[in-house]
Amino acid sequence: MRDAVPSTPGSAGGPPPQRAGEDVRIPMLRQQIKKREGRPNMCLADFISPQGDWIGGFAVTAGHGIDAHSARFKAAHDDYSDIMLKALADRLAEAFAERLHAHVRSDLWGYAPGEQLTNEALIREQYRGIRPAPGYPACPDHSLKPILFDLLDATNATGITLTEHFAMFPTAAVSGFYFGHSDAEYFGVARVGKDQLEDYATRRAVDLETATRWLRPNLD
Repeated sequence: MRDAVPSTPGSAGGPPPQRAGEDVRIPMLRQQIKKREGRPNMCLADFISPQGDWIGGFAVTAGHGIDAHSARFKAAHDDYSDIMLKALADRLAEAFAERLHAHVRSDLWGYAPGEQLTNEALIREQYRGIRPAPGYPACPDHSLKPILFDLLDATNATGITLTEHFAMFPTAAVSGFYFGHSDAEYFGVARVGKDQLEDYATRRAVDLETATRWLRPNLD
């Protein structure tokens, strides 16, 4: 299993630069659904202070080396073993991500020293901080993965590569961002209006057609 876990001062906003050593702005999306009074329309950028704060990133995999075994199982028409191999690799990658997050909380960032949680508490995510992944409800745009991978130098550190459609290979891999704010929580961006789509295209420095393709599942 391999991992890459740097942290970097960050903010959420405009298009990312392409050269190391420059500030990187990570654009996030805000909920636009109507809520009852007193409930905010959330955005992951809300958990990063513009006065100076930290955002982290990670990429882990447990999938290197399984292709040869998968091919051997398929050649023997052993579908069960092939399925179980891939499922085990996926579970190991998820467990690796969980363990790495605990290391960040208790050691690297150290805001939860001596943290002791039961398995049930871990499953219920009863710890401070979140690790949303590009493509998931709070961060639905898969195209943020190249920004994350550039920050981490993830391909060099882990051997994980991205396809042209932003899928990770090996497929038994997990990547995402770390937010340590005490109020950070998971949510779904849900539907995105044309106004935010146009603003997002501007912030990403891409044409509207490209932004539409990236956000199509969330568009009205």
